[in-house]
Amino acid sequence: MDDPELEKIKQKKLAEMLAQQQESIAQSQVQITDLSSSNFDSITSKGLVLVDFWAEWCGPCKMMHPVFERMAKKYRHIKFTRVNVDQNQDISMKYGVQAIPTFILFKDGKQVERMTGAVGEPGIQMIAKKYQT
Repeated sequence: MDDPELEKIKQKKLAEMLAQQQESIAQSQVQITDLSSSNFDSITSKGLVLVDFWAEWCGPCKMMHPVFERMAKKYRHIKFTRVNVDQNQDISMKYGVQAIPTFILFKDGKQVERMTGAVGEPGIQMIAKKYQT
């Protein structure tokens, strides 16, 4: 015979485990959007958007990518994006990006913060926390 109380506990535990699994899946699905001339203005014009200016050949840029991905999962109030400076020189020139990685935070289309170099988690966190709502 099954104990009804034990069944309730099992069902509750199963529901908790499924909820945790769904949250974990949702967190892993955070996407970092690649920006180009065709979508840059439309994406950076709404809300908080952090742009990582980078290049394939840049060692510090490669080092920052996993940090950027982790921060994108943690700070959902900011849209995390990237611009490949070799493929989008017009955007890089427009914003005066002369060293990479450079991180620029836009708020409703206006540049509000800027950091250059491999700033690590502390640098990204500083910006993200400053603009939490």
